[in-house]
Amino acid sequence: MPGLLLDTLKGKRSDKVPMWLMRQAGRYLPEYRELRAEKGGFLDLVYDSEAAAEVTLQPIRRFGFDGAILFSDILIVPHAMGQGLEFTAGEGPRLTPPLHEAELADFTTKHERFDAVYETVRLCRAQLDDSVTMLGFAGSPWTVATYMVAGEGSRDQHRTRELAYLDPARFQSIIDSIAEVTITYLRGQIDAGVEAVQLFDSWAGSLAPDQFERWVIEPNAAITAAIKHSHPDCPVIGFPKGAGEKLIDYARRTGVDAVGLDETVDPAWAHRELPPGMPVQGNLDPLLLMAGGDALKARVEFILECFAARPHVFNLGHGIGQHTPIEHVEQLVAAVRGS
Repeated sequence: MPGLLLDTLKGKRSDKVPMWLMRQAGRYLPEYRELRAEKGGFLDLVYDSEAAAEVTLQPIRRFGFDGAILFSDILIVPHAMGQGLEFTAGEGPRLTPPLHEAELADFTTKHERFDAVYETVRLCRAQLDDSVTMLGFAGSPWTVATYMVAGEGSRDQHRTRELAYLDPARFQSIIDSIAEVTITYLRGQIDAGVEAVQLFDSWAGSLAPDQFERWVIEPNAAITAAIKHSHPDCPVIGFPKGAGEKLIDYARRTGVDAVGLDETVDPAWAHRELPPGMPVQGNLDPLLLMAGGDALKARVEFILECFAARPHVFNLGHGIGQHTPIEHVEQLVAAVRGS
């Protein structure tokens, strides 16, 4: 039987609101920190299927969330495309050589790098109760491209935005290549046991409207159409962080089943403007969860009230912060579930 989360993503409204949290498997959990210290580097942990499955399941055991999100990283896709990848402590990811210095044709795609991730999914699904939805994900092409071009994260995605303006044909080929590999990756996750997938476009907010149309809406629509063709029963959640008013076009034109809302989106506005009956996910500020207290409780009540008339998955506006107190997450769970 489908769980509450999967039913909600398929458009069924319930008096009970399912919940999961972006980055729920991570550094705020002492059991994660203990395993990470034992295993060493982040990438080693991701490619160790048994360890990655354990990390994925940790927040389910502790909080009883309705969804288990695969423990991995959006940069697994460029790594499989042949770009070098390492995570440096205190500095974040480094991809080599960056595409502002190299050509995509210089890389050799290695789809076998996905195999460990697929095994993680199989291990998780075998251990999860049927009521818990197994969630997979990938980065959207624009966001993945920002790392591939610059070789690292950046505040304003300057190098990638500049390349898109100066050489749109070359940048289009980069986007198309990422989309093609992403489709393969997501299909593999679904075949391994994932029941719904999320497309993370963490840097969508940096684009002008015409660029958003070309580099966010169009490739996400292509990926969603491909998934729907091969796996029509698998819901797709689109999360274009920072999209603002462009979220409406995104929801209407990408074909996604549900949209994730970041913390800057007014829930009342979103409910009024988004297509009627479309499931929404979000959108508590992760910093408010870190702060906790009465303000957290009040905001949870407001979000729930705004989305009471449509299918709603409670989540954060982005990933949970590593310094978030466990007791605040417990407070959140109690507030959402009314206990």
